[in-house]
Amino acid sequence: MYSVGEMAKLSGVSTRTLRYYDEIGLLCPSFVAESGYRYYGLEEVKKLQQILFYREREVPLKTIVQLMGNGANAKTALYEHLDALKQKQMRLSAIIATLEETLKAEEEGNAMPDEKRFEGFKQQLVKENEAKYGKEARSRYGDAAVDAANEKILNMDEAAFDDFKTLEDAIRTALNEAVAAGIAPESEAGERIAKLHTRWLKMTWKVYNREMHLGLADGYLADERFIAYYDKDVPGCTRFLRDALHHWL
Repeated sequence: MYSVGEMAKLSGVSTRTLRYYDEIGLLCPSFVAESGYRYYGLEEVKKLQQILFYREREVPLKTIVQLMGNGANAKTALYEHLDALKQKQMRLSAIIATLEETLKAEEEGNAMPDEKRFEGFKQQLVKENEAKYGKEARSRYGDAAVDAANEKILNMDEAAFDDFKTLEDAIRTALNEAVAAGIAPESEAGERIAKLHTRWLKMTWKVYNREMHLGLADGYLADERFIAYYDKDVPGCTRFLRDALHHWL
């Protein structure tokens, strides 16, 4: 058993934070003595580790509360954390490589081609998508379609790639605002989001198909990885997106 102070020393999490986690029902002590002292056991140690993994992935506390409260399999969650952190590691490695190449060009007085400045970002995006969703995407749409989508991303110039990432951020922002405001997917906001998502997909799909788009939307709602992505800041965004696409496409 660990007291609050001992748990803080063990984990590196402040006692104030541990008490706050208790207040919001995220991590409650296993035993509270008559004196009021809180004590944590092995299960709480494991839960705190899970919480810290989620925090490392920048998952909001209110989302963690929901995830931890759903009774998700701990082993499955650990594999998800490992996969997410590996993706983060690869992303950082690609960015570091691009930065080193940029610095080398600056120090040697050489002109670095503009497309090289974004090559690492685009390659990493393709690698992440392939690692996360490649198997399912290839099974559903075929190798040719996935390879063509990857090629379109890699061949984007600076302006197109910037537009692609800006659209992605705009969709996330619009979803967060609509769900937080309690707006219905059948609203004008839902229509705008559906149009933004369609435009975003067309930037990578060689041939756009409405049925494939709706199938993708259904897949979002059936896959915890997509739910974690779209619901990261405001729970319910994945379902809103799916419903908006089914109504407006």
